[in-house]
Amino acid sequence: MNILHLDSSITGDNSASRALSAAIVRELTDADPAAAVTYRDLVADPLDHLTLPGFGTPQSAEVLAEFKAADVVVIGAPMYNFTIPSQLKAWIDRVLIAGETFRYTDTGSEGLAGGKKVIVALARGGLYGHGTAQRGIEHAERYLTDALAFIGITVPQFVIAEGLALGDEPRAAALEAAHRAVREIGAACPVA
Repeated sequence: MNILHLDSSITGDNSASRALSAAIVRELTDADPAAAVTYRDLVADPLDHLTLPGFGTPQSAEVLAEFKAADVVVIGAPMYNFTIPSQLKAWIDRVLIAGETFRYTDTGSEGLAGGKKVIVALARGGLYGHGTAQRGIEHAERYLTDALAFIGITVPQFVIAEGLALGDEPRAAALEAAHRAVREIGAACPVA
């Protein structure tokens, strides 16, 4: 199994999404010790924001090749200002490429990356889940779901820790619930 592990939080060691994405990768590699992991820190080694000349760079080709080679993609994604970090958006701009991960047909677009499993570790300071008053302004989970579906990944898995900025107790409870979800991912993995 080839795992592509991405992190996009700017908060380093204080990042909940980084801790969760690392825990997910540990669960996957414990289940398959032969798994190969490619790690890309989109903050420490940021991609330029996309320009027309940027489509043809070796760096863009490398990012696309990493994605295409992965069986599983683990994304650490905090929600900033209701959406994903611009660093993660720059990566997505290198992956959603016509003729590579999707194509246009007479009946509309068709995703070409449907064989991949994607697990997103999503951290949110407030409460934006289904049934909350702020759901309508949540654009991280919803954007990632739509962008991945466009390339054929219709069932991404989300591990969500939310309410992290609501105080110590809500933060601890949210992180414990998220880590339980991570352990369930490990339990569901076939043992190599």
